[in-house]
Order: sequence, then C-alpha cells, then structure tokens
Amino acid sequence: ALAPRCGWVFPGLEQRLAVPAMVSPATARPYAAAAKTAKKDARRTRQEKVKDKPPARRRPLMTKPVDDVYLTWLYRRPSYEPEQAVGMLKKFQELDFTYPKQFVYINVFLDMALQKKKKVDPFSSSVTLPHRFTDEVNKVLVFTESEQEAEIAREHGAAVVGGVELIKWILEDEIQADFYVAVPAIIPKLIPLRNKLKRKYPSTRKNSLGSDIPQMLQFFRGCHEYAVEDGNIIKTRIARLDMPTEHIIANLKTIIHDICTFKPPNYDPIVQRLVIRSATSEGLLLNLDGILPQVEKVEEKEEKHEVGEDKQKPVQESVST
Repeated sequence: ALAPRCGWVFPGLEQRLAVPAMVSPATARPYAAAAKTAKKDARRTRQEKVKDKPPARRRPLMTKPVDDVYLTWLYRRPSYEPEQAVGMLKKFQELDFTYPKQFVYINVFLDMALQKKKKVDPFSSSVTLPHRFTDEVNKVLVFTESEQEAEIAREHGAAVVGGVELIKWILEDEIQADFYVAVPAIIPKLIPLRNKLKRKYPSTRKNSLGSDIPQMLQFFRGCHEYAVEDGNIIKTRIARLDMPTEHIIANLKTIIHDICTFKPPNYDPIVQRLVIRSATSEGLLLNLDGILPQVEKVEEKEEKHEVGEDKQKPVQESVST
C-alpha cells in the first residue's frame, strides 16, 4: 500500500522501505527503566498491604462437646490422668478384640530451648525400669585385656569379651552389640572406635566405663534405652497392655523423671506434651500434673532460710541481754 505507483519516484522512499526501522538503545532505555520501577512500586504496595492487613481472628476452641458427633478441630484436645488413660487403652483392646499383650508406647514432645539461642543437644539414655515387660536380654560387649576380668565378664553374661583385636571386627561390622563397656586400662587404645560407636562409646557419664564389670553387665543387660528423634521427640515403648495399671504408670514415671535430668531445673520443663497409646489404639494426651518431678528451686530455699535467720536474730539478742 505504501509502494509508489508505476513511474512515480519519491526521493529516499526506497531506502526507508528497504531498511527496517530501528530504535536506538538510548531512546528505549528510559521506557524499560520506567517499567522496572513501576513493577517494583507495585510489589512494594502489595507487600505493604499484606503487612497492614490485620491477622485473621481465630475462633477460640471450645472445651467440651455437647453431642456424641462433633468436629474435633473446634474443640481442645482432652487430657487424661494416667490411671484413666491406661484404663481407656485396656477398654479399647477389649472392644476391638486385639492382642491383649501388645506394647504400650509414649510420645514425649520436648522443649530443648536454653538461654538465648542455645539448646539441649539430642541425647540418648538407658534406665532400669521397675517392672520388666520383655524377656529380651541386651547384647553387651566388654573391652578388657585381663584374663581374670574376661573370665568374670563371661560368668556374668557378656556376649563378647576381648581387647584391641576386636577393633578391626567392629569397624568392619563383623561384630555388633547393643552396648559396649570397658575398663579404664584399655580405654586409650579404643580411640579408633570413637567415631564408629558415637553415643555407645564407653564413658563414665553413661556408666559404661568402670572397674565393676558385674555391676555394669547387670545394668546394661536389662536396661531400657531411648533416644531423641527429629530434634525434640522421644518415641519408646514402656510396658505391655496386660500388665497392672500401677506397673505401667511406674515405668512411665521412671522414664519421664530420667528425661527431666537432661535440662536444668531453673528453665521451663523439658517435657511439654505426653501422649500414650497402645499398638492398635489412638493416642491419648496425658495431664502432666503428678507425672513431672516436683523440683523446688534453690533460690526459694535460700530466701526461706534467710527469712528464718532474720526472725531468730532479735530473739537471740533479747535473750543475751
């Protein structure tokens, strides 16, 4: 449509039609910069609107449902006393016709926070339960180079006994055990196993390093071990469902009291929530009152002692005069 009629010539028209129109970068740059600034301003306004928007009000949860059928997310999760919860687990088993000797488990949710940004490191521990619920015996390996100590270890039920010759077999996973104990004389030679055994490496803090071999074997062959998982959760079994209720609760309290020793008492309790369940039942939230150990702060004791001394001083002075 722009081409001239035959015989007509316009100066410069052929050159303009042959060469495409081009926009110089200098002229295009202001428009691109303006578009970018507009996008940034739009983003800022959106972010400001989100910040200024008040948070959605959450409806307060109700305490106790009125009807038998209800929406669980509208109500607070009920908590039970230990005796009541264990009784409910036993009732669930009878109604569901499940195995009566199934294991009872607890899930312990921990508060690992300490001062500022410090936290309690994930830990593992072993404890002797007042009421055994399994016939399983832990496999214990004893490190010693004394023939007399080795004979004592074998007599008291050690699964494996030996010296430095066991290091190679342990590193190659030819020998494995549930627990490893050692006498002090051989511990400098076991350093190559530190990274391999990690938490199971013999130490005095875990009572797995000492001279009393019979006592160590008696403890570790029958102890119950638990560990922190996923940063702040302990999942472990504590009993069998057919055991008496008081025995189940005694095992529960023993483990909880041992867990509480890993955080100083002047901080918030390390145990935040405690759920008990059987192998086939739902989890029941437990009321922590009466389960956590009662710790009286040292500062309160000192204040009471000082107050008592201040009250006694005037009496003593009057008697002396």
